[in-house]
Amino acid sequence: MSAVVHQHSSNLKGTRVVAERMAEAASTWLASLSTDQRQKATRGFPETAERTKWYYIPIDRAGLPLVEQDPLQQRKALQLASTGLSEAGFATAMIVMALDNVLDLRENWSRSYPGRGPNSRGRDPNLFYTIIFGEPGARTWGWRFEGHHVSLNFTIVDGYVVSPTPLFFGSNPAETPILGSNTIRPLASAEDLGRELLHALDREQLKLALLAPVAPRDIIQANAPTVEIAADPKAGASVFGDPVDRSARGKLDEWATWDPSLGTPEDFIAAVRYTAPAKGLAASAMTSSQRDLLTSVLHQYTDRLPDAIAEYHRASFAGTLLDDLHFAWAGGAERHQGHYYRIQGPRVLVEYDCTQDHANHIHAVWRDPSGDFGADVLAEHYRTEH
Repeated sequence: MSAVVHQHSSNLKGTRVVAERMAEAASTWLASLSTDQRQKATRGFPETAERTKWYYIPIDRAGLPLVEQDPLQQRKALQLASTGLSEAGFATAMIVMALDNVLDLRENWSRSYPGRGPNSRGRDPNLFYTIIFGEPGARTWGWRFEGHHVSLNFTIVDGYVVSPTPLFFGSNPAETPILGSNTIRPLASAEDLGRELLHALDREQLKLALLAPVAPRDIIQANAPTVEIAADPKAGASVFGDPVDRSARGKLDEWATWDPSLGTPEDFIAAVRYTAPAKGLAASAMTSSQRDLLTSVLHQYTDRLPDAIAEYHRASFAGTLLDDLHFAWAGGAERHQGHYYRIQGPRVLVEYDCTQDHANHIHAVWRDPSGDFGADVLAEHYRTEH
């Protein structure tokens, strides 16, 4: 057992059962595949360049998509995905996937899928890809389930789930009507509790928490493989890897709302730039009730995971680590106004954004600046092994 895993093994104990379920489900799925399917569905470990390449956009990616599997294989792929989620988290992911049908309708059934040719369907709940890195149950292995607005990434070392991040859920539309004067809002609590915390702050606290009057068009880190210090907002095309205008004006041209009277592009970008130390209001400067709200926001991200993993990370967010967190907000303070928030600390980064499509399109991710894809544990593992 690597030293860093051994150090935390008592706290990680519950994740061992989850890791066993993951390995069993991954092996069962792989055993159901043909030779050609397995070639798409597997890579070596660590194969860091591919394993840390993640997207939340509709784009052809490594892995075997549901559309290329028969119904029973699809069931086994979804069973694997479910081992990395709580029941509520799995239900949320399935709703997010199904909303691609609604988005297809709203876009007049017109888009093709980038990388899959002009005759492909651009919004397709069956274009979610599963890939296994290494051998399920080996000392080091991992897996990914990913498509438009869902990205699950798990790293397992010595039988423990050492990293569940990046963990991304999005929703487009974020809110859509259904019969009976009701709406579906799969990420409602992540939005509403963040706003409730904002409204709970007093005037002096707001001065620290509010970064800018307008929200960026997307999460600042986008899909960077590692959390980048001094990261600026990115133009949408950069998430696809396309060449974009790197000037300050170019970065703002695609923002959902832009009013030149609010300031210069350079000022605006500097305000929301990701920095260390963190910007915003420190949890240590919050009241007890405000800290409880901050904790509730964090739980919207941890509780997407199976109970054992969620409980481990809930505990890690308590006490002194909570004191190190900062809460920051940009954009409007009311529903249906473009807005962005982040919660940042040495081992925590939550980013949430709802600006695109008239503030009806959410991106929400939980990351570990030091340990995404198990980077810290693997570095120690390979150091002690070699």
